[in-house]
Amino acid sequence: MSKILIGDDDRELCELLADYLSFEGLQVEQVHDGEAVLARLRDGTPRPDVLVLDVMLPGRSGLDTLRELRVQHRLPVIMLSGRGEPVDRVIGLELGADDYLSKPCLPRELLARVRAQLRRQRLEGVGELMLGVLRLLPSERRAYVEGCELNLTGAEFSLLLALMQRVGEVIDKSSLTRAALGRELERFDRSIDMRVSRLRHKLTEASDRSPRIDAIRGSGYVLLPHGAATS
Repeated sequence: MSKILIGDDDRELCELLADYLSFEGLQVEQVHDGEAVLARLRDGTPRPDVLVLDVMLPGRSGLDTLRELRVQHRLPVIMLSGRGEPVDRVIGLELGADDYLSKPCLPRELLARVRAQLRRQRLEGVGELMLGVLRLLPSERRAYVEGCELNLTGAEFSLLLALMQRVGEVIDKSSLTRAALGRELERFDRSIDMRVSRLRHKLTEASDRSPRIDAIRGSGYVLLPHGAATS
C-alpha cells in the first residue's frame, strides 16, 4: 500500500484529506509543522511515497522545509498554498517541488495528482541507461556523471529519464510535462522550461563532457550526446 505523508497545520483539512485518500486505498500519515515533517523523514521507518506539504506552516515554513529535505530526499513533493500567489508556485518549483495545488483544493484533484506521482515512479522501473559520461539508475532514482552523483529533484530525474529514453528525438513540452510532473501542460505554464534550465545547469556543472539538452523552437526539447551536431 502506498504511503502518503501530509504536512499541514490545518487539522480539519488534514482529516478530510486523510479520510478521502484512505478510502481510496492509500495509507496516510499526518504531521502539522515543518520540523515534524523533517523528523518523520529521519526516523528510520520506511519513507512515504509522496509528501503533500503546505506552504504556510508554523515555525519552519513549507518552503524552508522543502529546501532542507531536498538536501537528502528525492521523494515526490506536492505543495499546497492557500495564498494563491504565483511567487509561491515559482519558488516551490525552483526548490524542487514536483507539483503544486492552490487551496482550497478538491480531494479528488489531490488524489489524481498523488496517483500521477505514484504512476510516474512505477514507470521508472527500467534498467540502467548510459549516454557518454551520464549514467541513470531508474530503479534507484539516481543519476551519475563521471561517477559522481547528481543532486536532482524527483521531477528533474523524471525529466532526464524521459529524455534519456528517447535520445536524439524531439519531445514536445506536453509529453515532458506528463512524464516529469504527472499532469497536463497548462496555458502559460513555464514549469517544464524552468526544470530544463536547472537540469542543464546541473549537467554542465558536473562535467563539460555531459550530454546537452537543446530547445527546438515551437517543438520541444531533445537530449544529444556530447559533441553531437547542433539540432
